[in-house]
Amino acid sequence: MATPFNSEKIISHRINEAEISTFLVGFDLNDEGEKKYRLKPLIEKLTHVIHEFAFGFHEGGSTDNTETLSRLTEAAKSIYKIDSFQKIKDIYVNNGELDDDIDDKYLRRGEFGELILHLLLRDFHKTIPLLSKIYFKDSFGHTVHGFDAVHIQEETKTLWLGESKLYKDGKRGIKELVKDIEEHFKSDYLESEFLIVSKKLKHFDNIPEKDYWLDVMLKTTKLADQLEAINIPLLCTYNSDLFTSYDDENSHEFIEKYIAEMKELKDYFDTHNNHPLKTKLNIILILFPVQNKVELVKGLHHKLSLLQVLGE
Repeated sequence: MATPFNSEKIISHRINEAEISTFLVGFDLNDEGEKKYRLKPLIEKLTHVIHEFAFGFHEGGSTDNTETLSRLTEAAKSIYKIDSFQKIKDIYVNNGELDDDIDDKYLRRGEFGELILHLLLRDFHKTIPLLSKIYFKDSFGHTVHGFDAVHIQEETKTLWLGESKLYKDGKRGIKELVKDIEEHFKSDYLESEFLIVSKKLKHFDNIPEKDYWLDVMLKTTKLADQLEAINIPLLCTYNSDLFTSYDDENSHEFIEKYIAEMKELKDYFDTHNNHPLKTKLNIILILFPVQNKVELVKGLHHKLSLLQVLGE
């Protein structure tokens, strides 16, 4: 069955369980016959997601138009109206990078962790974006809601509230995800965020079953009932030495080491997650190891910068 962006041709979904979902991009032959990590196709695919990520369904940002050049250039320009993306672009253009030790959540948004999460949820977890935080920041000047993704899944009637981290060190990224759920999954925070999201939803009439989702978010049900209707995807995209030590993602040794690395990070998350409501939270840890996080972010900014120029 076709997915919105057909990213399964580039991204492999290796582990798909209730509490963990893992991915990877493998290798292909280059013109010299050597095996090379498929960074360029990954960047190209993520670029095709930019329009929906930036504008969402509520502004006609459906995937029917994502590969139209004019819409992509429009989306690229809107991305760089957000300070965090422009600042990160400037850093990478000057051959800098964001270190794992920098604890600036707003600045880190410019590294595209949210974009990767958007794609993985759309193509592999069959969600629909309820809102685009980029659109609202750009068009309405409102404070952007706290979650990196607010999606819905119509079949299961679940609300997906996601967080994302893009780090060199996977364990450091997971620690930050644990902090996010500690901060965000409290009754007062959820009530505040749901109020912000519901006010924005009222601007649009083409949200599927809008009244149902408004009812879930507004304080018409108990916290326990709300949590049952929420999935929490936590994405950690990080550097893995597997993609420099090996050049065949289907080899027995690679698969063995990959599974061991995924299990180690899941155990690390479980050990550090001490949320008092953790037995009530439907958390899905999403792990996406890449060869080089810096090259991925730099390549995305380079691609979007070219699109931005084309639209001028």
